[in-house]
Order: sequence, then structure tokens, then C-alpha cells
Amino acid sequence: MTPALHPVLQLTSRASFMTSAPTLAHCPPDIGLEVAFAGRSNAGKSSCINALARQKQLARASKTPGRTQLINFFTLDEGRRLVDLPGYGYAKVAKDMKREWQKHLSFYLQGRHSLRGLILLMDVRHPLTDFDVSMLEWARGHRLDVHCVLTKADKFNRGPAMNALQAVKNDLKARNFTASVQLFSTLKLTGLEELGDKLGEWLDYPPSEPEPELLVEAHSRLA
Repeated sequence: MTPALHPVLQLTSRASFMTSAPTLAHCPPDIGLEVAFAGRSNAGKSSCINALARQKQLARASKTPGRTQLINFFTLDEGRRLVDLPGYGYAKVAKDMKREWQKHLSFYLQGRHSLRGLILLMDVRHPLTDFDVSMLEWARGHRLDVHCVLTKADKFNRGPAMNALQAVKNDLKARNFTASVQLFSTLKLTGLEELGDKLGEWLDYPPSEPEPELLVEAHSRLA
């Protein structure tokens, strides 16, 4: 018998593209709950979102790193969304363009009331770059919860991967960051359910209260 799919992964498998926004003013209505994904342009952010959605092309990775300049929204259900933030930190991007991206990113992170948490993706081989640390410092200052996802964990055997995970945990603690952290591999789907647990916590899914359609279904069975 095939094991039941994690409840949150059932939800994320229903993800569909909603809209792209160049600025905060173009974002969808600020209602419901959403979780944002941030990271360097080559950290595997799009691949992670695609793995959660069980779709290969939902979040499209640009062939030219650093080209994605829009805030991309994916709807899960009527009140829940995933948000793909522009990749950061690519040297080939002009400095004025970087500043423009960072300005809109800052406006989104500061002004979005429905934002419940930030997934910060880092290549397990190159974690905690200067910009990663800046994001963590900013989130701490604004009391935004962060969950660090160390991608490409399949590049290491289990022992070295666990050592890398512990090293990041130690570094976060030394810097007085309270962010949680895990290993992740799109290739082997390592850490997918652990990430689902974190998304479920932030997106209140499964709901703490039964959703209306579930109540209707329950009443119909009792009638």
C-alpha cells in the first residue's frame, strides 16, 4: 500500500501560478497566509518550490542567473500562498539593478501583513554568505520567523551532510539567531516532509479549526 502523502504536501501539490509583481503595490490583496522563499540565484529555490508542488515547471529557473526580478505568487487554496522572491547576490547583475531589487524586497518583507515566515535557502556547500546573514539580521530586527533550508544535500554523504548541518546550527547560535535549519535535496527528496511540517505550522494547515467544506461533508455523513 502506498503511504499517505503528508497533509501539507497534499496542499502544496495543488499549487498554481497566481501572479507576478514588480513592486509591493502590484502584489495580490494582503489577506490570508503566505510563506516566502528567498536565497541566492543558484541556491535551488525554484527546484525546492517545484518539489513541494510535485511539478517540474511551476517555478521556472532562469537560464541567466539573477534575471528573475519579480515577486511570484502561487496559490495553494483560497487563503494560502507560496511566494518566490527574486534571487539575490549575483555578481553579473548591475549594482543599480541590485539596489532596485533589494528595495522592493525590503518593501515586501516589511509591509506584507499576511507573511508568516521566510524560508531561506542556502547551498549546503556554501552556507551563510554575507547576504544570508544580512537577511537573518533583518528578519531578527523585524521579528520574522526564518527556517533555513540547506539545499543540494545529496552532494555530501550522510556523515559530512550532518556535520555541515551541525556547523550551521552552531554558527546560527553563535550569532544569536533563532532560525531553525534542515537539510534538503530535490534530487532525493530528502527533507521534504520536514519542510512540510514547517509550512504547516506557518500556514495553519491542517487547519486548527475544521474548514467549512469539511463541516458540510461531516454533517452530510451524519444525516
